[in-house]
Amino acid sequence: MRKFFPVEDLARDSRFQQITMSQSQADPRSVFSAEKSGESKRPKSNRLTPGRADASDAARGLMHGIFVGEIQALEGAGRTCHDFETGTSDAIDTVPFELKLDMARQAWDEARHVEISVMLSDWMGTEIGQYAENTVLFEAACSNDPVLRLAGVNRALEGLAIDVFTTMKEFGDIAGDPYLEFCEDWMLADEVTHVKMGSDWLRRVTEHDPERRKKALEFQSVVDKIFSYGGTRSDSQESPIGLARRFRELAGFTDDEVDEIADVSRKALEERKAFVAGATTSS
Repeated sequence: MRKFFPVEDLARDSRFQQITMSQSQADPRSVFSAEKSGESKRPKSNRLTPGRADASDAARGLMHGIFVGEIQALEGAGRTCHDFETGTSDAIDTVPFELKLDMARQAWDEARHVEISVMLSDWMGTEIGQYAENTVLFEAACSNDPVLRLAGVNRALEGLAIDVFTTMKEFGDIAGDPYLEFCEDWMLADEVTHVKMGSDWLRRVTEHDPERRKKALEFQSVVDKIFSYGGTRSDSQESPIGLARRFRELAGFTDDEVDEIADVSRKALEERKAFVAGATTSS
């Protein structure tokens, strides 16, 4: 079977439309683009709550993003199981057998999440393919070094999933939707486990290779900044998605690591606000 599958060859049917991160942020429905054009109807407190005027569309769009993200997480975990040989050496093309078992367990979890997300999307009135699919998650799972995959996918992107699921769980609770709240809580428990597996394996595999660990954590920081979406995820109420500090702690993040992510997200928010202010002034 083919190894190291490129993102361009992902199998999708005609319902799916894949876009890049740049295209996603240029979407007129996004916070960044709408504010730039002065057409945003969102309040300064952007946290996703039922009281927002666009709450229904925002929640359905986020749910569809979760759905396609779970597909890519399934594909990424499966590729990590298959792409690397079993071994105990420090070579970047081998991984411990137990790591493969954890990735196989994650693939099973992600398959279940895809099914849950399909049913939730239908429950919320969203059709598959109604929103475009951003493929950055799978791109983070294409590295030739499995440690970079653990940092980029399990710690950065699955960490983002913790934040997203916590936000959606709280949204379901406030909106009085027990189905949404229960399903998001169920999947959140799995995501904490996935991040914890990534954190543990990253430290174990790089125990005697500090340079490799440093490179992996730098890659994680890059992915975290990309997925801050110009401040979409942060501690600030100006961000739709909050930073789930307690669940990140349970997933193996140290206080310093969470503070660093919060700082990256804060800077991304400030950069977006500065850009919007500059665009408004120039117009």
